[in-house]
Amino acid sequence: MAARIDKVITSGTFELDGGSWEVDNNVWIVGDDHECIVLDAGHQSAPILEAIGERTLLAVVCTHAHNDHVNAAADVADAKQAPIWVHPDDAPLWRMTYPDRAPDGALAHGQVITVAGTELHVLHTPGHAPGGCCLHAPELGVVFSGDTLFNGGPGATGGRSYSDYDRIVTSIREKLLTLPHETVVHTGHGDDTTIAAEAAREPGWERPEGA
Repeated sequence: MAARIDKVITSGTFELDGGSWEVDNNVWIVGDDHECIVLDAGHQSAPILEAIGERTLLAVVCTHAHNDHVNAAADVADAKQAPIWVHPDDAPLWRMTYPDRAPDGALAHGQVITVAGTELHVLHTPGHAPGGCCLHAPELGVVFSGDTLFNGGPGATGGRSYSDYDRIVTSIREKLLTLPHETVVHTGHGDDTTIAAEAAREPGWERPEGA
């Protein structure tokens, strides 16, 4: 039996470059009744831990290290004695939230994470953040896109430290739009979309002001 996907929505602030914005985050939990992984433990640990329940937590996987995607990671990992995995290119962003704690492991393009007998393939998709990653689960027909791709187009880059519009567009075109078009995109914020829907919008993408 393939793993199931649970969704928890948490709320808090995204902070970068002296700015602060109220955001709702999608936290994704992939697994079965016995084990799971958490993708992007943001804001409040309590609802995430409640959703995990008594299951073994194999890892907290961070699609990128902006504070709103990692600021509950330590509490969740410590409560379940699990490691935290982040792509090493996001070290500068990680240290903004955790200056005295390093991640426990490094994500890498091509890495395969297996949970409940289901494979998730790590795709390094820099642009929104240098260490941004997506996780493709072919058996489930989904990709977890973090803040790389949203319902409506690429994640934000304009004027943000460590972000690059050209890189995110290249990442999406080369790593995501090449996935099967029926693939459901589970995003870091907001509603789901599909690769087909975003491929259809791609010709209309416009470079944001300041990018």
